[in-house]
Amino acid sequence: MKEILVVGSAALDSVKTPHGKVNEALGGSATYFSVSASFFTKVRLVAVVGNDFPRRHVDFLKKRKIDLRGLERAEGKTFRWKGSYEGDMNTAETLKVCLNVFENFHPKIPDYYRKTRYVFLGNIDPPLQLEVLKQVKKPYLVACDTMNLWISSKPQALKKTLKHVDMLVINDAETKQLSGESNLLKAARKLLKLGPRTLVVKRGEYGSMLFTAGSVFSAPSYPLESVVDPTGAGDTFAGGMMGYLAKTDDTSEANIRRAIIYGTVMASFAVGGFSLNGMKNLKRKEIRKRFLELKKLTEFTSAP
Repeated sequence: MKEILVVGSAALDSVKTPHGKVNEALGGSATYFSVSASFFTKVRLVAVVGNDFPRRHVDFLKKRKIDLRGLERAEGKTFRWKGSYEGDMNTAETLKVCLNVFENFHPKIPDYYRKTRYVFLGNIDPPLQLEVLKQVKKPYLVACDTMNLWISSKPQALKKTLKHVDMLVINDAETKQLSGESNLLKAARKLLKLGPRTLVVKRGEYGSMLFTAGSVFSAPSYPLESVVDPTGAGDTFAGGMMGYLAKTDDTSEANIRRAIIYGTVMASFAVGGFSLNGMKNLKRKEIRKRFLELKKLTEFTSAP
């Protein structure tokens, strides 16, 4: 079992869906990732919060045995996001964003973290992702996420970062936007030429796909009758996937495929409640049960 270093955002989210609403609940890309990954391995979190960040959230992260020595507490208010889901639960309408202390965030990687074998760069500003990579020492696997904002505003800086990345984990719309291709397969082939050896495309309720230079793998989502809150599902997926890879310390394609299924399972629990409530009381046997159910769902025999 190896540790994971994740760098990203910790936030307070206010979310409304057809199932209800929450106000200033625990959120942020690095937070969802860390909690998900913590079911598989040890996680080292680097993020920034303000002096208004509730103590109960820190206690919850510590209860998950997440290493918080990289969590910076700055003078000011914590990053806040307000959004709503209506009808299409795959897409959030952003109502308000207050970056607050996150606006001036420059990740400081503690010496103790710098030799971490697995590194995940959340969807922060591409130059900041490069700052992180300059501070770590020969990681075995670097994976990163990004978002439409950076693709449109800083495409060259993002492509510079991707030259130093082993795995890119983004959604299908971002894949097409970054590549300039409308066909997902063409888009994937184009992105693999930018540096990453592996591309994992998140497709929401339609599952995910894995692309390498010589293969394509498609995984379904876990079938659910109800999705309460999709916020953080993609980060939870990435956390479960990376957590399993670090636990097994195996980055073969066969193991990445298994890891994607575990990521899918973790996301299915996350969307079952608001904020991180879907994972708060989760048991390992429940994770394993859904993994086996997904395996059974996709099994078939060859034609005679």
